[in-house]
Amino acid sequence: MTRTKGLVCALMLQSVVTMSAQGGDEAAAVLGYRRLLLKDYRDKMKAGWIGQIAGVSWGAPTEFRSPDRIMPESAMPKWQPRMINDAFGQDDLYVEMTFLRTMEQYGLDCSIRQAGIDFANSGYPLWCANDAGRKNLRKGIAPPDSSHPKFNKCPNDIDYQIEADFSGLIAPGMPNVAVSLGEKFGRLMNYGDGMYAGQFMGAMYAEAFFETDILKVVEAGLKAIPTGSQYAEMVRDMLAWSKEVPTWEACWQRCQEKYRKNPEYQKASNGGIDCKINGAYVLMGLLYGKGDLDQTIIIACRCGQDSDCNPSSAGGVLFTTLGFSKLPDRFSKELNEKAIFSHTAYNVSGLLDVCEELARQAIVKEGGRIDKNESGEEVFVIPVKTVKSSALKFGWAPGPIADSKFTEEEMARIAAAAPPEGL
Repeated sequence: MTRTKGLVCALMLQSVVTMSAQGGDEAAAVLGYRRLLLKDYRDKMKAGWIGQIAGVSWGAPTEFRSPDRIMPESAMPKWQPRMINDAFGQDDLYVEMTFLRTMEQYGLDCSIRQAGIDFANSGYPLWCANDAGRKNLRKGIAPPDSSHPKFNKCPNDIDYQIEADFSGLIAPGMPNVAVSLGEKFGRLMNYGDGMYAGQFMGAMYAEAFFETDILKVVEAGLKAIPTGSQYAEMVRDMLAWSKEVPTWEACWQRCQEKYRKNPEYQKASNGGIDCKINGAYVLMGLLYGKGDLDQTIIIACRCGQDSDCNPSSAGGVLFTTLGFSKLPDRFSKELNEKAIFSHTAYNVSGLLDVCEELARQAIVKEGGRIDKNESGEEVFVIPVKTVKSSALKFGWAPGPIADSKFTEEEMARIAAAAPPEGL
């Protein structure tokens, strides 16, 4: 799809220079400004959450039932409007809401150590890199070491990839904010590609507030991660293959050959939980779904492996480009907006409110402002900056540890802390 002139006028009152590729060490340069009505921000942000909810609910019955094979079409559940309420207990959602809660309580500039303490105190079940990272935190291994491969044997797992949606939904048009939040929250459990995967997702969401062309959304995400990473290589492959290969099934075979069967792309990975192959499946849905809500989710799901998380990511990004007001009512008419997400303080309205508040903080911090138009409506004035990626690191050849440990006072704040001999 392409942006109509009407939508451009509604969302942008001046042209914006295209964001440049990764910046150097200098401060990110402001290239222009984008304008977004508050009501449009909330409409798209809500759609992003609904897309996640729909994707994970739809795919949940299929999770890990198709390892390394395409799921038969007959095995794909049929969407029912009541399914929208099946996501309130999903870790795809409540883990990232832990991060939102930390920022709600301590501000957007909360420390990584505070983020680690709050994550260590979470009471929900975890797996893979999340579980390893939280165990390290509870032992007293403070971030960023909680995700370092010396202590965490699955740094390239999918975990932050499926939890980073929040970082773009509170950062409309601000990919550098998504990158920064990845360094704070993604570093609790992931390292290298595992963290870049979430930063990529966050940057796609950030762009989805202003762009409906999925190719451009993906390209914006790619600019936010190191070009030399294997994850970036996967994204470039998917962009190229989606233009060369006519069917998603044939593209899936290419992905399988390179990113599953080639041991060079399985280093520091945990098999089917690897972020690269699952990230490719997210892109499979987005690039071959051609803007169709159902097909995007179905394709991402039928690719297999983590087949509820991947359609959740794909659905969240695509739904954000449209906005809640443009979604078919089958995705919202039975939504219980008063239900509380498991292990959180949020229902739907509370979730939207905390995201709006954090978005306001992010805009001001980035040098933007909040104006009012001639009708008295609030307008976000958002600076467009050069994108600066994190430093390039590899899970199979990591840099030195930071030798970061929680103090006795900090450990006293972790209710589930392991006994001292656990260090």
